[in-house]
This record gives sequence, structure tokens and C-alpha cells, in this order.
Amino acid sequence: MPDSALSCHALSCHAGEREIIREFSFNLTAGERVALMGPSGSGKTTLLTTLAGLLPPSSGRVLVGGVPLVERPDLRARVALVFQSYGLLTLLTAAENVEVALRAAGRTAKDAMAATADMLERLRVAKFADHLVEELSGGQQQRVAVARALALRPAVLLADEPTAEQDADHRELVLDALLGSEAALIIATHDPEVAERCDRVVELRTAALR
Repeated sequence: MPDSALSCHALSCHAGEREIIREFSFNLTAGERVALMGPSGSGKTTLLTTLAGLLPPSSGRVLVGGVPLVERPDLRARVALVFQSYGLLTLLTAAENVEVALRAAGRTAKDAMAATADMLERLRVAKFADHLVEELSGGQQQRVAVARALALRPAVLLADEPTAEQDADHRELVLDALLGSEAALIIATHDPEVAERCDRVVELRTAALR
């Protein structure tokens, strides 16, 4: 049986009094590619943020490599998240946004610079490396966010609508980069063509309909 890269058991999440996720269990195996689908408001972003360890669940637990995240919060470093809103730092350049994440992860300055240059080139944003993120289009910012996540070389990669701002050519570029990584992958998407390239699809519904 393949090793578990990421899993959750009886996971529930609330926003105030509103229940977003109810008793959700899931297992992502090493190297697997999963499309996370569902209507707006079904909890895709909340689920990914919780799986990344950035949002505590109301109940249930998240495990990374079979180890409960609550017991080993350092395991969050093995999980990278591409935010739907990109999550880039203002007043920094595209390259600095990638480099600062790599340096925080313990990479040397030389390694961080080389990995940043390589990944920005792969995502076709190298020519914007010295531009402040505020000067980039939404699609360009999204590709920088994908480059940052991939450069971290995570064991698990969570991507929240990573192709939403891309034209057809750049959508394929982003998908090829994500699907070509060694990380176990969950992509939240509304795009059936993206889902078709994954190993399986997990559907979410609003908690009220479960």
C-alpha cells in the first residue's frame, strides 16, 4: 500500500458559528495527483488552508507522513500552499518573494538564488524577476506564487485555483510544472480539463448539504 503523504480524519472547520467542513476524512498517497472540486462556498480554500497547518480545525486531525501535525508542527515545512490570492509580499520583487521563502526554509543564499532563477525561468516570469509584485499582472503574480511553492521542493503541494488567472498557453505551463513535480499534489479547481489530468477527483459540497 502506498505511503500516506497527507491525510485528515473526521476534520471539521468553522468560521464563527458557520460550519464550513464537516467530518471530512481523506488520504493523499505519495506521488498522487488529486483534483479538489465543488461549488463556491463548499470549503475548498478552508480545507487546503487547514491541511497546510495554517488554520486549526474545530475537530479532527491532520497528519503529514502519518504523524499528527498537532504533535509535530515542524512538519508544516513539508507542505507548500499556492494561495488563491497568491500570498506574495508587497514591496518585494518577484525574485525576492521566492528567495525569502527559501531562506526561511534554511536554504543557503547561493542555493536560494539559483533555485529562484531556475523556477522563474520555468514559469516564464524570469524577465520580471526584479519587478515589484505590485507591478505584475494577476497571471504573472500567480506564476510567481507557483514558482515559490515549487522551489521549496515540498513533499506535499496544495494549489488553490492555480490556473484561474492564466490564458490557455500559460495554464498548460503551470499545470505541466505542478504535475511534473515530485510532490503529492492537491489542486482545487473548477476546470474539468484540469481535473482530467489528475489521478482522481474529490468533490466537496457545502456543509449544509451533507
